[in-house]
Amino acid sequence: MNTFGQLFRVSVFGESHGSGVGVIVDGCPPGIAIEINDFEADLLRRKSGAKGTTPRIEEDKPELISGIYNGFTTGSPITILFKNTNTRSSDYNFTEVPRPGHADFVANKKYRGFNDPRGGGHFSGRLTLGLVAAGVLAKKILKGVTIKATLTEAGGSTDINKAIDDALENGDSIGGIVTCHVSGLPIGLGEPFFDSVESLISHAVFAIPAIKGIEFGSGFQAAGMTGSQHNDRFEDETGKTLTNHAGGINGGITNGNELLFRIAVKPTSSISKSQDTFNFSKNKTTNLQIKGRHDACIALRVPVVLEAVTAMVLADLMLLEKAKK
Repeated sequence: MNTFGQLFRVSVFGESHGSGVGVIVDGCPPGIAIEINDFEADLLRRKSGAKGTTPRIEEDKPELISGIYNGFTTGSPITILFKNTNTRSSDYNFTEVPRPGHADFVANKKYRGFNDPRGGGHFSGRLTLGLVAAGVLAKKILKGVTIKATLTEAGGSTDINKAIDDALENGDSIGGIVTCHVSGLPIGLGEPFFDSVESLISHAVFAIPAIKGIEFGSGFQAAGMTGSQHNDRFEDETGKTLTNHAGGINGGITNGNELLFRIAVKPTSSISKSQDTFNFSKNKTTNLQIKGRHDACIALRVPVVLEAVTAMVLADLMLLEKAKK
């Protein structure tokens, strides 16, 4: 489904080339100051136009449809709409000849051909606009908590600019690694097993298109470490540890240290290079040259989206803890 969260519930809607995309946030407490300008900084970070991103430029101006009155949240569902104005749907007709790496094929099968295929439809990365908007609201709840995500590697290199230049020159695309640091969290958020902090963040993270992996703390490197190397020794009575191989989580619960995790972003599927695929109307393999406007490195625009979904999870956990008291 398209809804996530227990108390702070986020629902995304829309299609890439439809009338618009947006988000409904239910469960946001009343009395939180919010205005249009509060969304500007994060939406600008997600915006395209920089080297390596799609040349499709949209205004991305949020319309606050409901749930906000006189500059404050009312406690009722908040609806935020972003209208689509710069679409070129003629570039996107891949029903019979699905693009390799995209959701064209599975979407057509799952929805029996009734899905909107233009620009990826409901599967498009454009729907992350709603996630970023929800993240702005969530961050308002997380007073004293700092969330910072950065692109630390692209195309297997820490020289991100060169990697992007190479991809553009070759008409190809590259992925990347985004690292997220969260400080200021209290001890005790999360539950063991199914509602562990790792479980919930991972669930939300995989709602971001193109995400293929996640690791917390030392992550996969932990498999090659000994217990004496991996164990985080306590430094003082606050629970601060000398190392942070656990990534700020023990037993699924925040331990007061910095929450640290990394995600893997795959290369954008739409590339300028010609590719072989299958033509389902002619029942044979064919060559596909994808037109349209695409990101050479979608990972460039992922950090702010990652911050947003992380904030959504943590805001929900904060509200759940508050409800217990």
